[in-house]
Amino acid sequence: MKKSVNDKVFDLVIITISVLILFVVAYPLYYVIIASFSKPEAVLAGKLTFLPVGFNVKSYQMVLQETKIWRGYSNTILYTVLGTMINLVLTTLCAYPLSRKDMPCRTLLTFLVSFTMLFGGGMIPVYLVVKNIGITDTIWAMVIPNALNTYNMLVMKNYFQSSIPGELQEAAAIDGCSHFQILMKVVLPLSRSIIAVITLFYAVQHWNAFFNAIIYLRKESLYPLQIVLREILLQNSLEAVGGDLTGMYEKVMQGETMKYALIIVASVPILIFYPFIQKHFTKGIMVGAVKG
Repeated sequence: MKKSVNDKVFDLVIITISVLILFVVAYPLYYVIIASFSKPEAVLAGKLTFLPVGFNVKSYQMVLQETKIWRGYSNTILYTVLGTMINLVLTTLCAYPLSRKDMPCRTLLTFLVSFTMLFGGGMIPVYLVVKNIGITDTIWAMVIPNALNTYNMLVMKNYFQSSIPGELQEAAAIDGCSHFQILMKVVLPLSRSIIAVITLFYAVQHWNAFFNAIIYLRKESLYPLQIVLREILLQNSLEAVGGDLTGMYEKVMQGETMKYALIIVASVPILIFYPFIQKHFTKGIMVGAVKG
């Protein structure tokens, strides 16, 4: 079909607005990248626009030479993989029965679960529980307290209700499948989109875990990447304050670009992981959150 003038103008306006939004969203990340490769003096002077000023990789050399970085990476990967697996299992086992129309007291149970989104026990009671069950200063302190996210569970529940035909589950039951078999052989194979979305949500949550590590961990060998990066920045600042004027100036200058390098080091794995599930993301989040 040949487009009218009004349609062409409308398309032009939409494209222009989309490009502006893309620029607003993408430029801060791009600025972090070019700042991490620029001279500290240029960053502090505000000379950066679209290209690095005085190409410099010293910040990355200093960051990657830190053994703490690699230990923090290994810890964070462990917390992310283990925690996400626990999250997915518990979220699925909670969402599936609540999505079944034949579930007794389904409405009441859904309300009780949803109620926790509005009111929680508080930081101190949760800390006392974690301490009393003896998992402080262990890897379990990073995965057990956040084993189930209510919002993610409700998104998955709504997806099961709206996207998995009840007749298909009934047919499987007639063929002799148990509820567990229906879940594993019927529901989950048809729920790849929502599983990809929930996996991304949980993985990002664990990768960026910061507050729980401060509360529950005291052993440096268990620190996740985010805490390690924080320690490096603090150490660099303290060394700058404690040195002579020349050394202090160099430390302050190098710390300015180092913080951008640390952001890139911490963000790259998630940026690499996201494109593999991007095709599932929009479908999963829209169907799971809006319908039902």
